[in-house]
Amino acid sequence: MTQPTSPISSPLPGILSLLVAMSVLSTLDATGKWLMSVGVPLLVLCWVRYSVHLILVASIVIPARGWQILKTKKPVEQLLRGVFMLTSTMVFFTTLRYLPQAQATAINFIAPLILLAVAPWILKEKAMLSRWVAAIVGFLGILIVIRPSGGLDPTGVFFGLSNAVIFSLQFIANRRLAGDNPFTTLIWSGLFGTVVLTVYTLFTIDQVVQVLAVLDLKQWLLLLSTGITGGLGHLLQIQAYRQAPASLLSPFVYLQIISATALGWLIWNQFPDGITWLGIGVICASGIGITLYELRSRPVPVAA
Repeated sequence: MTQPTSPISSPLPGILSLLVAMSVLSTLDATGKWLMSVGVPLLVLCWVRYSVHLILVASIVIPARGWQILKTKKPVEQLLRGVFMLTSTMVFFTTLRYLPQAQATAINFIAPLILLAVAPWILKEKAMLSRWVAAIVGFLGILIVIRPSGGLDPTGVFFGLSNAVIFSLQFIANRRLAGDNPFTTLIWSGLFGTVVLTVYTLFTIDQVVQVLAVLDLKQWLLLLSTGITGGLGHLLQIQAYRQAPASLLSPFVYLQIISATALGWLIWNQFPDGITWLGIGVICASGIGITLYELRSRPVPVAA
């Protein structure tokens, strides 16, 4: 019989860990966007990102948890999540090739709302009108962001919306892996991406060597940093959810738009206009609103 977990007296460390994680992952996005702008191919970028991610996470987690951390109760679901995560990574980097970082990140925020909308059919959860309202409001926010007068590249918008759907599938896979240790999932996802992209690299080794040979020291350091920021960002996310309940942390995820906008402005001088900020605000408000509504609507457990 498992012992009840002790209540979290101070969720502040969890909130801070999540905010740092969001900033680190925004740095990963900005670095990937910059590397592609100087000619690093998408698949080479992703190969290095996943390989370094796997080495970093494995070197931290396995010595602390032992080799048993690799054992999963749901190998098929782990492989599916690996597929969704790798696909989402490639599609989102492609989105960043065409769109400013703030707008690309904002479009991605619709993924949790897609999950809530389809949960009654895929996850067999109770259908709730409030979730549908939140999804519709969030979609209206997306329409404001991607409006024709906004000047966004249609190709980037297509990839951005596609990634939101793929990212929602990754959320669904996360739900189905609730019984596995999150560190197990993190290692499996890194391993899947590394294996698949290494196979690709072996078949295109001449082109990969040519690409890597022309990189200068700065570009090499930034390329290697993608795996570090990717692995570190996910480790910080896991730490955050171990320190504070998910219901409390969910609204803070939307603060990633701040770091994404700041990096886009500092590096590319890209800053959303007022109407785009309105759309971003609508998207964030719909996600935060449904989180707070469901948190307040939850029955309070009665002490035995």
